[in-house]
Amino acid sequence: MEKENVPQHDGNLSKKNLKELVYATDENGNYTTALSTGWEPKAIALSNAIDDIKERAEEAKIKVQTGELSPICYYMELNKMDLTILAGYVEMWKWRVKRHFKPTVFAKLSDKTLQKYADAFEISIADLKNFKTD
Repeated sequence: MEKENVPQHDGNLSKKNLKELVYATDENGNYTTALSTGWEPKAIALSNAIDDIKERAEEAKIKVQTGELSPICYYMELNKMDLTILAGYVEMWKWRVKRHFKPTVFAKLSDKTLQKYADAFEISIADLKNFKTD
């Protein structure tokens, strides 16, 4: 893409007065950098991804409230994590983290284990134990 053709779509970046660094070619055909406020297909894809994350977090919240899942699953979704990422943050095997999604197992977790999750989610143990959402 030529530098003068770098997309400048009024999307999420421009609303926050941010720009993204992209590579483009200059008038001599050499690669250089340029600033872009984004382009429509990328803005649509990002918006759809954010909507999916919000939907998964809402589904997890309902399952926590009905006693099907522990709050760990909700906070994982809310923080845009997956099982692999969360397991890395808390330094546990994925199967252990997944097991902690069960409310009966979650209720028996030690404060040391809960603190690992609280640190990963940047909340307190009390917030994790006493699940409430706005």
